[in-house]
Amino acid sequence: MELFALFGPPAITLLLFVIAVFPYALWVTRKKPTRTARLAAIGSAAALAAYGAGTFYGLAYTHPVDLCATKTASGDYMDVGRDYSLTSATIHHFPPSVTCHWSSGHSTNDVSFWITPLLYTGLACATVCFTLILINRSHRRSAHR
Repeated sequence: MELFALFGPPAITLLLFVIAVFPYALWVTRKKPTRTARLAAIGSAAALAAYGAGTFYGLAYTHPVDLCATKTASGDYMDVGRDYSLTSATIHHFPPSVTCHWSSGHSTNDVSFWITPLLYTGLACATVCFTLILINRSHRRSAHR
């Protein structure tokens, strides 16, 4: 599970971005959206991908203990390379975080460092762009009256 926790979310996020490029490119070439609309779509996609990666694509909610530690033959969850056992795992939904609490008294956060900045940047970009789109539409409607 360690390798997935380390390499899985960035790899899946990159794969989703690559897959999303095709519908985005089709939309841009056929509809010719404004720059603001394009940035709103990109910001929304970035926020969704970051949230998905932060929750390890649902694994954080279904098996949070598996993200924190490795299960030994005796059934205990241990920190690899150390002699600490896992006491509990805490999950926060927004921003996504999986905090592992160890018998040594320390805690670790298993969500990658890039998740929260990408999530908030995508949300801010999408919010500003959608607001600008709505303002432009209301100005156009009032100009036609």
